[in-house]
Amino acid sequence: MSEDIFKKEKEKMTPEKGFDLIGIDYFSDSDNPLYLIEHFDMYQDALNAKKDRKKPEEYFVLYKGTSGEFFCR
Repeated sequence: MSEDIFKKEKEKMTPEKGFDLIGIDYFSDSDNPLYLIEHFDMYQDALNAKKDRKKPEEYFVLYKGTSGEFFCR
């Protein structure tokens, strides 16, 4: 998957409110290997859920900032 397509997919999956824990399906045949794990109202809850995963580096949290800017951590 190209970096540009991957970035667009992440932006498309970013919630308007709250924080989404996202995983990557490396074996997916489609152009959108990202999938939602869980939605959280608080960032700390999403971060804790990520840290509780077996390989936390394979997951990330998507959210929008107060000015509507896109964040991926």
